[in-house]
Amino acid sequence: MNHISVQNRTFAWDTARAVIDIGSNTVRLVVYGGPLRAPVSLLNEKITAKLGKGVAEDGRLTEKAMANVLTALARYKALIDLGGIGSVDVVATAAAREASNGPQFLDRVRALGLEPRLLSGVEEAEISANGVIGAFPGAHGIVADMGGGSLELVDIADGATSHGVSLPLGSLRLPALRAGGDRSFVRKVGTMLTKADWDAEPGATLYLVGGSMRAFARAVMVRLDWPLEDSHGFTLDAAKALEMARALSRRGQIARPIDGVSGNRLASIPDTAGLIAILLRQLQPGRIVFSSWGLREGLLYGDLPAVVQAQDPLIAGVTDYVSQYAITPDEGDAVARWMADVVPLARTPLGRAAIMLCLAAGRIEPNLRRDVPRAWGLRKRWIGIDGAGRAILAAALQCNVAKAGHDTHDFELLASPEALRDAQTLGLATRLCRRLTTACVGLVEKTALERHDGRLLLKSSEPALIGDGALRDLKDLAQHLGLTAG
Repeated sequence: MNHISVQNRTFAWDTARAVIDIGSNTVRLVVYGGPLRAPVSLLNEKITAKLGKGVAEDGRLTEKAMANVLTALARYKALIDLGGIGSVDVVATAAAREASNGPQFLDRVRALGLEPRLLSGVEEAEISANGVIGAFPGAHGIVADMGGGSLELVDIADGATSHGVSLPLGSLRLPALRAGGDRSFVRKVGTMLTKADWDAEPGATLYLVGGSMRAFARAVMVRLDWPLEDSHGFTLDAAKALEMARALSRRGQIARPIDGVSGNRLASIPDTAGLIAILLRQLQPGRIVFSSWGLREGLLYGDLPAVVQAQDPLIAGVTDYVSQYAITPDEGDAVARWMADVVPLARTPLGRAAIMLCLAAGRIEPNLRRDVPRAWGLRKRWIGIDGAGRAILAAALQCNVAKAGHDTHDFELLASPEALRDAQTLGLATRLCRRLTTACVGLVEKTALERHDGRLLLKSSEPALIGDGALRDLKDLAQHLGLTAG
């Protein structure tokens, strides 16, 4: 059996799932492992082939682009076969769908031993929307997924999709569409939306998907000196989004490279910003949210049993991550129950996730702990969480590893002072419980944390458990809460 190690965990390749996405701009292989509800990327490899460039120019895939793609696909096929990957999906989108020689190209793909599925525009829209639904439980609004050849729009509500359309507004087409000036561009996009009978309820959330959309998000984050680097879950109200889109739609606004954004994506930002500005005016959303989950993740999520889809993706991802530190869900739940009467945040999925991360942080090398709050809270990609949730994780971890914590001013850009204070309470309480019981379920159940008449009390059926370290932590927690340690 072939295995791969990621972050000190070992995954079996024969239980992994591969997705090959033959897009209009890039062709990508992603191999997923880990929990079904929060899959981990074991391998992510792409080439920028720009298949759709020729289609935009004369309706045909160029021989050079096809040759580059076929070479890459041959390598992907070898990786899949030699790795013994058990499940493979191959999908082709706008370029192959619209090119006059698209069928011949797909025949050449089949000759490599792959079985490509040509998606219709509506299928592409619905699958991408499934990715957003999987990433943001309870998502409600509009998904706009822009690839190289097309823009897919679809409504989402109550875990379902409707009214999916595909428009020829991909990143490779936008330069020509904007060449006639902004007024002409606005008119052309408006005409396309009208012909597609597309309308939206004002004030809805607009979820933006695709590499060029994420590149725009990173440019905005740099301009705002945002404390996060990952654009997944990055949220802007409509007014601020329109201000940023108008500014970045002008050429020459980006003077230097942006970490995490390729040269090709960097060049696409002005045109992408121009399109986003039009969508904001036409669809009138209340806010925009960027999603790193789209077509590929939508394929995975759509195939999950309903019982797995219903799982909380943050809890699934954190549970998998902390398993490398021998932290179990039972331990996390026991600690959450232990502090629930004093720390209401512990009753929520976000609180339980923070507790498990705090317990795991106590088991890493002490010299590495100072980096954990920002690395695990702000930088690691978690699914099912927004910027405020990230700040809460970071603030809890900060107090857990260093009592009163360090400078948290940038957390305040993401979450309210009240939410951060609650997170700090949880971090201090978890530190106390960890020191007192090592998070052993049997020991946790022999102790209790109570709040009574302005006092914070620590009780135990085994008094020997309560040492000086635990008493110091109790005093810190009580002081944070404005109580007296009993």
